[in-house]
Amino acid sequence: MIDKKAVKLLSDLSLTMFRKNFFGIYHGAISAKQDHNTFIINKSDAVFDKMDENSFCKLNMNKQDYRWKIASIESHIHSTIYNNIHEAKYIAFGVPIYTTAYTFEHDEIIFEDFYGKTNFKSVKVYNPGNYETWYDRNSLEITKYLKENNEHVMIIKGIGTYVYDRDINNLIKKIAILENSCRLLSIKSSFK
Repeated sequence: MIDKKAVKLLSDLSLTMFRKNFFGIYHGAISAKQDHNTFIINKSDAVFDKMDENSFCKLNMNKQDYRWKIASIESHIHSTIYNNIHEAKYIAFGVPIYTTAYTFEHDEIIFEDFYGKTNFKSVKVYNPGNYETWYDRNSLEITKYLKENNEHVMIIKGIGTYVYDRDINNLIKKIAILENSCRLLSIKSSFK
C-alpha cells in the first residue's frame, strides 16, 4: 500500500517543479523513503504535471520484483542513495534548463547572487565522461559523489541535477535557488 500523504506531497511538488522546468513531461524522478527497506518513486510513464496514486510505485530496496520494471529508470540510483546516505529522505532528479545549459561551458558554478552565495557559494559540475556507459555506472558514481560532498546536490554535465534532503522544503529550496542563480548567470553573460 502506498502512503496517500506521501503521494499527495510528491504530486503537488512534481507539478510545482514541472512548472519551474525542473522536470520535463517524462524527464525526471522524485521519490520518498518510507522505511528502512522501501521507497516510493514515480513510474517510468509518469507525466509530472498530472501525478496521482497511479503515477507511483512502492519498491523494496533489498528485493527487486515486477514493480522495478514499471518504475522510473532512475530507481536504481535512488535505491543506492537511500541505502548509503541515511539522511536522505527525499530525492529528486531533473533537467533544469538553465542549470543544465550552464554545464556545457563551465566546470563549476560560482554563484554571484545573494541566495546562491549564501546557500552554496560554488558547486562543481561533474563530468560523466562517456555517455554511452553512463547508465552502467551512474548509481555508484552519483552516490559516491553525494556522500563526499556536503551540498546534497550533484550537477552532472549535460545530464541534469540530483538533489536529496531529509526535509522536502530544503530540497525544493535548493532546486529553486540553483536554477534561479544559473538563470541570472546566463542572463548576465548575454549582456557581455
